[in-house]
Amino acid sequence: MNQDEIIALFKESNALLTGHFKLTSGKHSDVYYEKFTLLKQPTLCTKICRQMADNLATSGAVTIVGPTTGGIIIAYDVARYLGVEAIYAEPGENGRVFKRGFSLEKGQKVAIVDDVLTTGRSVFEVIDLVKQYDAEIVAISLMLDRSNGAVSFEYPFQALASVEANSWEAKDCPLCAQGLELTQRGSRRF
Repeated sequence: MNQDEIIALFKESNALLTGHFKLTSGKHSDVYYEKFTLLKQPTLCTKICRQMADNLATSGAVTIVGPTTGGIIIAYDVARYLGVEAIYAEPGENGRVFKRGFSLEKGQKVAIVDDVLTTGRSVFEVIDLVKQYDAEIVAISLMLDRSNGAVSFEYPFQALASVEANSWEAKDCPLCAQGLELTQRGSRRF
């Protein structure tokens, strides 16, 4: 799948929303990519995860790690296509942690996957967690990069689609200045 096809999936499934949104990062935006509208549809999710798996096929990863919540679905399906294990990183008091008996071995080759990137916070938290285990990060793969490449990683990185989406700090938000109602989506609360 190419970038246009990924964006078309968001549009066709009504996962591309416009309005005034408070993002997980705390920033405000006039566009929101509601990944769960896609992820709740196995036929669409499968197309996306198959492409991510194809992109990771030569990475050497033996474990796919995704942050909760959307990353669980993606990590599982990508790992299924690759024939490797999937684990996920949950929020802890100081970043991400493995629970439920999950762990990594020193030198274990890991690919990190996630859904939508804005600031990279979730991915950076997973990177920090994987480093605590001295595992080797061989790749990072995302469904959508809404930073349009503004966020970079020191590991091989690929997003199926990259878009430039407006986002502002709350104090600089023109939508707030216009008095437009703010909607908060996502799992993190402020």
